[in-house]
Amino acid sequence: MTLPAFHAPTPTDMRRSMGRFTTGVAVVSADDGDNSPSAMTISSLTSISLNPAILLVSLTHGSRTTEAVEAAGTFAVSILGSRQEALARRFATRGGARFDDLPCDHSRSGLPLIKDALAQLECTVHSAHDIGDHRVFYGEVTDMRWREGTGLVFYSGRFGDFHDFGHDEVPWLF
Repeated sequence: MTLPAFHAPTPTDMRRSMGRFTTGVAVVSADDGDNSPSAMTISSLTSISLNPAILLVSLTHGSRTTEAVEAAGTFAVSILGSRQEALARRFATRGGARFDDLPCDHSRSGLPLIKDALAQLECTVHSAHDIGDHRVFYGEVTDMRWREGTGLVFYSGRFGDFHDFGHDEVPWLF
């Protein structure tokens, strides 16, 4: 199949184009002190620096989680495993008490973390800025833990899992 002619991007075309890029899936959580934590599913998570450890998350303007991260200056990231699609869907919807009846782990400072996630990271906001319809947060990782496992992935509007086809591990040089 050949690619169509180039054209100016629309929001739908941008979503479909970026949907061709397979990503991992994570949940960002925050608590602005109102005893009602908020969280949202994201696929926009990037490692920015290894030393110091800094990551980037991109959150929708006006969401409760974005406002909580802004107010608290901290957030947590839970990187989901392949068997956690139901949790990804739960935190991808707007509204509701998504933490009700959900057993969670907690960071040392008390932020909720998804139980059995592949990695759990706590961050302090290093910096933030607005770009289009999102607010980008750079988080300095202050605490973390991880385990082996298969990650949940998102491609073309669908969840799936990563299959290792026997390729050699890439020895990244940073």
